[in-house]
Amino acid sequence: MVGGSKHGVKPIIGLEAYLTPGTARGDRTRVKWGDGGRDDVSGSGAYTHMTLWARTNGGMHNLFRMASLSSLEGYYFKPRMDRELLEKYGQGLIGTTGCASGEIQTRIRLGQYEEARQAASDFRDIFGAENFYCELMDHNIDVERRAQQDLLRLAKELKLPLVATNDLHYVDKADSKAHAALLCVQSGSTLQDPKRFKFDGEEFYLKSSAAMRELWRDYPEACDNTLEIAERCNVSFTEGEGRFMPRFPCPEGEDETSWFIKEVEAGLRRRFPEGVPAYAEEQAKYETEVIVGKGYPGYFLVVADFINWAKDNKIRVGPGRGSGAGSMCAYAMGITDLDPVPHGLIFERFLNPERQSMPDFDVDFDDRRRSEVIRYVGDRYGEDRVAMIATYGTLKAKAALKDSARVMGFPFSMGEQLTKAMPPAVMGKDIPLSGIEDESHARYGEAGDFRDLLERDQYAAEVFETAKGVEGLKRQWGVHAAGVIMSSEPLIDIIPIMRRDADGAIITQFDYPTCETLAWSRWTSWVCVTSRSWTMHSTTSWPTVTRPSTLSCCPRT
Repeated sequence: MVGGSKHGVKPIIGLEAYLTPGTARGDRTRVKWGDGGRDDVSGSGAYTHMTLWARTNGGMHNLFRMASLSSLEGYYFKPRMDRELLEKYGQGLIGTTGCASGEIQTRIRLGQYEEARQAASDFRDIFGAENFYCELMDHNIDVERRAQQDLLRLAKELKLPLVATNDLHYVDKADSKAHAALLCVQSGSTLQDPKRFKFDGEEFYLKSSAAMRELWRDYPEACDNTLEIAERCNVSFTEGEGRFMPRFPCPEGEDETSWFIKEVEAGLRRRFPEGVPAYAEEQAKYETEVIVGKGYPGYFLVVADFINWAKDNKIRVGPGRGSGAGSMCAYAMGITDLDPVPHGLIFERFLNPERQSMPDFDVDFDDRRRSEVIRYVGDRYGEDRVAMIATYGTLKAKAALKDSARVMGFPFSMGEQLTKAMPPAVMGKDIPLSGIEDESHARYGEAGDFRDLLERDQYAAEVFETAKGVEGLKRQWGVHAAGVIMSSEPLIDIIPIMRRDADGAIITQFDYPTCETLAWSRWTSWVCVTSRSWTMHSTTSWPTVTRPSTLSCCPRT
């Protein structure tokens, strides 16, 4: 998404929302509209679905807020929204009736047409008549087709525009087998299990506009409206000059610049009690001019604050690592413990007037007491401004082989045999499965024994084919060992966050690599704690909060 405009790609930000069937998202009860069965696919009364897209920047941040609050306040099986939340944050959004698990379709299948009509009318009033669409899907499954005619009737009566969509869980139709295997990996089941979680059919792939127009040839306006929605959704990631760097609480009568200068001067006297040498004073003066000119005094104050707090509380802190060790100001303030000049360390590697990207300090804390530092940061700068960072684990080559062997019903020894036949890792990285067959890959020649195994063993070859389909896919989410985001403003107003059920920890919904990729912008800034270090970044845009489906834009004929 970064650089989308540069490359002619227009991001459309949306999510599949879970709505409570009741009135309050915090009410942890099941609301049954019928007696269950095949017609009730609303999480057995726990939640229904709705598709939401951001039309404007304000709408995008309303999505972030609702995604956050649905987790912080409404979690029950899933993070849930309710009508009250939609009414409060519905501005700048486009909504649809959603998939087969939406409230309107579910009520239609349960024979509750009037209730479905009232629900659609409510949502139309919330979003505005021009911003609520009747969503049509056809994956050749019974649960969708039994509601289709009444859904079209309802759209006609309420004058709701139609929009054709297709659930997107894999790119090509042939990927359905790999998708089925991935679901087994995530659910701990096997492909032979008749009760495993699976999708009906193989239609959940990225269809062409021609295929969509053929599928909905009786309703061409539904395909036209996919393009209309795409044209109406306009979000920008470079607008605004606000900066959300954590603000240091300066003493009365001081601002961050004046206090930073005083802290550097006091720090030099502490470092050199017998008199500040000329080289240190000259270097500190030069650095201070650069740091103040670039607008980073607050950054130095904040980092020095929690590092010195850790030292005062006898938490071990590293002496300095990376380019930040070249700063005399950092040495004076206690951020690092190396006098950079005698060691030949260069400040310009860390920060210079021409550098456009923000600097970063690498600081190591004792991992046994790192949580205390994080707790201090939350208490000092506001718990609503501090959050852990999510991580998303992917299936690497060896894990893909072992998991594929398991879900296909083979014994553990099959996965072991395959992984042991792979070439050894180089600098901790295994050869990708694609490289084993690709003669142009640099390590192709080392995989001869593995290819021989595939030729000798038909079952091994089948496992390999399945593993190729799941390699690199997301397996699960977790929490960065010590990743922390800090902001001067409540994070809920800037990015989507969620609550971990186990301990109530607040976590970002975006992972660290994504935030790092988005780093150097004008729009917002934050302090991030990596597993070993505290670093400063700034970000301009956020990755798509996606539902597992696609709005397939169909060019008008």
